[in-house]
Amino acid sequence: MKGGRTRGLTLAATLLAAAVVAGCATGSARPQPAELPPNVALVGVRQAWLARVPTVGFPLQVNVQGTQVTLAGSDGTLVTLDAASGRELGRANAGAPLTGGVGSDGRVSAVVTRDNQVVALEGGRETWRRLLATQSYTAPLVAGGRVFVLGADRSLSAYDARNGARLWHLDRPAEPLVLRQAGMLQAVGNTLVAGLAGRMVGIDPDNGNVRWEAPLAAARGTNDVERLVDLVGGVSRQGNVLCARAFQNAVGCVDAASGNVRWTKSASGATGVAGDGERVYGAESDGRVLAWRADTGDRAWSAEHLRWRRLTGPLVLGRSVVVGDDTGLVHLLSRENGSPLNRMATDGSGIAATPVMAANTLIVVTRNGAVYGFAPD
Repeated sequence: MKGGRTRGLTLAATLLAAAVVAGCATGSARPQPAELPPNVALVGVRQAWLARVPTVGFPLQVNVQGTQVTLAGSDGTLVTLDAASGRELGRANAGAPLTGGVGSDGRVSAVVTRDNQVVALEGGRETWRRLLATQSYTAPLVAGGRVFVLGADRSLSAYDARNGARLWHLDRPAEPLVLRQAGMLQAVGNTLVAGLAGRMVGIDPDNGNVRWEAPLAAARGTNDVERLVDLVGGVSRQGNVLCARAFQNAVGCVDAASGNVRWTKSASGATGVAGDGERVYGAESDGRVLAWRADTGDRAWSAEHLRWRRLTGPLVLGRSVVVGDDTGLVHLLSRENGSPLNRMATDGSGIAATPVMAANTLIVVTRNGAVYGFAPD
């Protein structure tokens, strides 16, 4: 299929969407966060190592492959670290500032540049690059010898990971606005699952044919801003069940084997979710951290002590839910009730990406490019 959107319209819509996201996060009427109580430190955590990358001013997604993590700075620098020690294992450069990354299968890494090119690298060297028809803010998915790219206009393309040949392309109906942040793109068995507007869509990775569509949210409101319903990056997967967030609209879970919607609940957050089989966790735009029951979607608990802090997506880690905030603090909350278990300080520049776990190490990246590895004490 071919979409009817022109290149100029895509660019204009994307720039407007950037202002929408910024307005949601930084509106002048936003209250000041309450002062945090003294740190309780009920879970022992220590800083194990510190590494550096260039500053991070794009929607970074840190890639984990076994005991290695790959991340990038805005200038196009890619760095692979040993998660246990922080030792640098490899470094490469995409040759241009980035808007999306990093995707990797442990051999081939892929990013998207500001000039709308997807770049594949292997062994520290560029292997190919291809010009995209639109912008992208989502890390490419590298899987099965292919590189999948989700466009900001909700298009989806597949490329041969060896030589960059385009294998197929899927267009969706044009929308007035798009989000300038990472969207949902994930493999579940032999199904590629993408967030396309307010729907979770299962796609045949070999040819781009749609297998099923599961609506999580419908457009609502009286203007284009209020009707924006994109699914955002950061997904909970338990077996075949995927749970995701529709931007400022809903949280819901889908059986990726059949495409059946298990449940949806109204929610007003802008970052992804995480889960543990019993509950699904997410941060609302007002700083509340919520937990929903994984089987029904009923509210399990709400943590209020981080109100009006701008939080990252969550990570489930042991008996904790981990979130970072825009002051550079990393908060560990109880999975059972959301109560504080510990918090750690970084460099104060804000946490740039959802924290990840690898080699028994909690890894967080700040906007100034500091990479912290925290280990159990």
